Amino acid sequence: MYLFMNNSNNLYDTNKNALKKERVGWYFYDFANSAFPTIVVTLFLGPYLTEIAANAANIDGTVKFFFWNISSGSYFPFIISLSIILQLLFLPFVGTLADTSKYKKHILFISAYIGAISTACLFFVSGTNYMLGGCLFIIANLNFGVSCVVYNSYLSYISGTKSKETVSSMGWAYGYIGGGILLIINLFLYLNANKYGISNEYAVRICLASAGIWWGIFSLIPLFTINKKRGINVDNTIKNKKLVSKTIISFVDTVKDCTKYPQTILFLICYTFYNDGVQAVIALSAQFGNKEIGLSMDVLIIVILLIQFVAFIGSLLFGYIAKKTNSIISLRISIIIWLFVIIYAFLFLYSELDFYIMGIIVGLVLGGTQAISRSIFSQIIPYGKEAEYFSVYEISEKGTSWLAPFVFGIVYNFTLSYRYAILSLLVFFIIGFVLLTKFNFVKGKNAIMNSNIN
Repeated sequence: MYLFMNNSNNLYDTNKNALKKERVGWYFYDFANSAFPTIVVTLFLGPYLTEIAANAANIDGTVKFFFWNISSGSYFPFIISLSIILQLLFLPFVGTLADTSKYKKHILFISAYIGAISTACLFFVSGTNYMLGGCLFIIANLNFGVSCVVYNSYLSYISGTKSKETVSSMGWAYGYIGGGILLIINLFLYLNANKYGISNEYAVRICLASAGIWWGIFSLIPLFTINKKRGINVDNTIKNKKLVSKTIISFVDTVKDCTKYPQTILFLICYTFYNDGVQAVIALSAQFGNKEIGLSMDVLIIVILLIQFVAFIGSLLFGYIAKKTNSIISLRISIIIWLFVIIYAFLFLYSELDFYIMGIIVGLVLGGTQAISRSIFSQIIPYGKEAEYFSVYEISEKGTSWLAPFVFGIVYNFTLSYRYAILSLLVFFIIGFVLLTKFNFVKGKNAIMNSNIN
C-alpha cells in the first residue's frame, strides 16, 4: 500500500490542485455521456424504434430477429440484451487491456467518440429500417460500456483523500444535471416542432442525434484534464508486440486470482441482479408509459426530466445517508424502495398522475443506488486491476442491463401485457436484496488490504 501512496500516479496525489482539476474533469465525463442513457435508452429510442419495427411488421405483428419472428414490441428489449451480451464478450478483454497497457486514456476516448458518432447517426433511422436502428444502438451501447469501464476505473485514483462515496455521488449528480439540461432543450424542440415546421418524428430524430453531439462535445473536458498516466503502473505495462496475447494471459490470471476475494464476487453477483432490475425499469419505462398507459411523448419527456433533477438530489441524499450510517444500510434502503416501485407500477400505474408519482420515487432512489454501488465496488477490488474488475461491473451498469430486458421481452412476447412484463422484474430485486444480506463489506475491504500488504 505504501508504494501506491508514494507513486506519482498514486491514490493520494500530493498535488491537490492538479488532482482537483482532474476530478472535476472526471465528473464532466458523467455530464457528457449521461445524454446517451437519458435521451436514447430511457426516453426516445424505445417508443420510436418500437414504432419503426411496427411499421415493418408482418400482418401478425411480428418482425424478423435473426432466425426468429418476434413481436415488434419485444424488439427493443431484445436489442438491449444483445448489446449487453456483446459487452459480456468484449468488456473483460478491454478492461484487462486498459490495466496492462499505457493506452488507458486512449481507450476511454476512442470508445467515447465511436459511441457518440453512432448515436448521432440514429438521426437517419426512419420509415421501416428498424435493423439500422438496432445496429447503431448496439455499436453505441457497446462503446458506451467500454468507455465507462475505463472511466469508473479512475475512481480510486482521482478520489484522493475524499471519500469514494462523496466523489462517486458527485459524478452521478453531474450526470443527472447534464442529461437534464439536454432534456430541457429537447423538450422545447419537441413541444415546438410544429411551430418550426417539422414533424414529431423528425423532432425525435434530432433529439436522438443531439445525445451523440452532446456526448462528443463535453467529452473534450475530461480529454484535456485527466492525466494520461493516471492509474497506469508503468512497471507492469505490456510491450506493443505482445499486447494481445499478454492481455489474454493477464485476464486469465485475473479470473484465477479473483477467487481470493469471495466477498467481491458475491457483491458483483448481487449487484448484477438488483441493478439489472434498476436499468430495465429505466430503459423500458418510456415504452411502458407510451404503450400500456397511452401517455404522449411530451408527458414522457417531462416525467423523465423530473426524474433527472430529483435523481441529482437523490444521489447526494443517499451519499449523506451512507456517511451517517454506512454504505450497506443505504443500499438496502434503496433496494426496498425499488421493490415497492415495481409493485406500484403493476397495481396502481394507470394514469398520468400515477406516472408522475412513480417518477419522483424513482428519481429519489435511482442516483443513490448507482452511486453507492459504484463506491462499494471500488473499495473491494485489487489496486492496479480496476478496469478489469469494472469491465464485469459495467455489464450491468448505468443505462443498460441484459437479463432483465430479455425476461421483460419474453414475458411480453407470450402475454402481450406490459404490466405482467414489468412485474417479472420483481424477482431481480428480491434476489439482489437476499444476496446483499450475505455480503460482508468489512471482510471484502480487509481481503484487498491484506493482498496489497503482501
